[in-house]
Amino acid sequence: MTILKILEFPDPKLRITASPIDTVNDELQKTIDDMFETMYAAPGIGLAATQVDIHKRLLVTDITAEKNQPFVMINPEVIKKEGNVNSNEGCLSIPGYQDDVERYETISIKYLDRRGVSHEEELNGLLAICVQHEIDHLNGKLFIDYLSEAKRQKIRKLIQKQEKYSTNTETAS
Repeated sequence: MTILKILEFPDPKLRITASPIDTVNDELQKTIDDMFETMYAAPGIGLAATQVDIHKRLLVTDITAEKNQPFVMINPEVIKKEGNVNSNEGCLSIPGYQDDVERYETISIKYLDRRGVSHEEELNGLLAICVQHEIDHLNGKLFIDYLSEAKRQKIRKLIQKQEKYSTNTETAS
């Protein structure tokens, strides 16, 4: 398995809308395995293919502390949404920053599993929040898009400052 490079904000590739997956094959299985390896190493609880510069409708999650319940969704589609809940979210593509986002409390979702078998189920709690976050990535949307413009500007400035510091540190070495 391979650890993939995670794109970081403000990379414009994070804004690309992912295309549906037509075929579940060995190449897709390898991509799924690599995405899990990348997510666990990061460490994170969810990863969308868009975040690793693969613009296909694929996401992986594992919200357990033990990291023993890997969950794959191919071509996920939310078909029903209920209630609202505030969630403090972070993102592997925006390291070091978290903020509150309003999400649906319960969602019904239709997707294919890693074998290509179709499922329809209701999700709630952390899994529902995580899946909504990852589907947003597949649609070219980031959790910071739910925040005020002032907060987004603050994040951009923090990232620019970190990049400048990294560049200065590398130059000094």
